Amino acid sequence: MKRGTHQRNAIRKALLNAGRPLSVNEVFALAQNEVAGLGIATVYRNLKALQLEELIVQVDLPGQPPRWEKAPERHHHHFLCRTCDKLSEIQDCPEGLRHLLPEGYTLEEHDILLRGQCDTCTRVTNSYANRK
Repeated sequence: MKRGTHQRNAIRKALLNAGRPLSVNEVFALAQNEVAGLGIATVYRNLKALQLEELIVQVDLPGQPPRWEKAPERHHHHFLCRTCDKLSEIQDCPEGLRHLLPEGYTLEEHDILLRGQCDTCTRVTNSYANRK
């Protein structure tokens, strides 16, 4: 058995089961449930290794630390909760973006980030507002 396989499996399992992109700290917390004594440096090392193996991808957001998610099967976008900072996947992609380009421009790729409140934070906000 390869050294670190148990740790790598726990990290990969955390990302696969989450169903959304995770921060390093979220991966660390979930993987620690499987592997007691797991170190943050091990998480970083394994995230890079899993990325090199093309099993996961890094999700970069402006002004945010990177997140990690399983390698997507198809193009998708993300929703960032402004309250709890949870990042979720959005499976739909708007069509017809090319018409937004200036004449003569060529679209090669795009990323769309929607921001707002997730369902949990919306419920908490609404519950708080109803108490006033």
